[in-house]
Amino acid sequence: MRKAFLYLAGIFLLFGLSSCGYNTMVTKDEQVGGAWAQVENQYQRRADLIPNLVNTVKGYADFERETITEVIEARAKATSINVNADELNPEQIQQFQQAQEQLGGALSRLLATVERYPELKANQNFLELQAQLEGTENRIATERMRYNETVQAYNAYIRRFPQNFIAGWFDFEEKGYFEAEEGAEEVPEVTF
Repeated sequence: MRKAFLYLAGIFLLFGLSSCGYNTMVTKDEQVGGAWAQVENQYQRRADLIPNLVNTVKGYADFERETITEVIEARAKATSINVNADELNPEQIQQFQQAQEQLGGALSRLLATVERYPELKANQNFLELQAQLEGTENRIATERMRYNETVQAYNAYIRRFPQNFIAGWFDFEEKGYFEAEEGAEEVPEVTF
């Protein structure tokens, strides 16, 4: 009799857990991980384009070595930071984002410096790499937006009653968002 009771209690518990949102939490957690993988994929695409861009620019002997070195170092730092999809807390996201922003800043300075080299600006290989880089930056923005949307759905779900109890029991924790850079809300001053 006791064995039958335990068996029925186990079956009831399984059905109770499946209807309490546990399975939905697992699904949403996996969606966050998938969205994160797409963000990393686009950042990796950018990192893969940089060596070709640097090599093309290096072909111009009088090009600023300091700028190239800065890009190379920023790329090395950005690709060295790995964030596990299970640990997408705000601190990890911010650390990852800061390294990527440093790389983006170094790339911007490199592309601004190119303006002083008309031969380089006319180089077909450079133009193609620049176009690919611009496309990749757009993809990064899109994937970051999708990631934030997925995280918002996940975080909202695990914070709702009664899922918040189940989330606490099974260690489902809130995930971090990508946020705008500090000062991004300020309009840049443009002078001619």
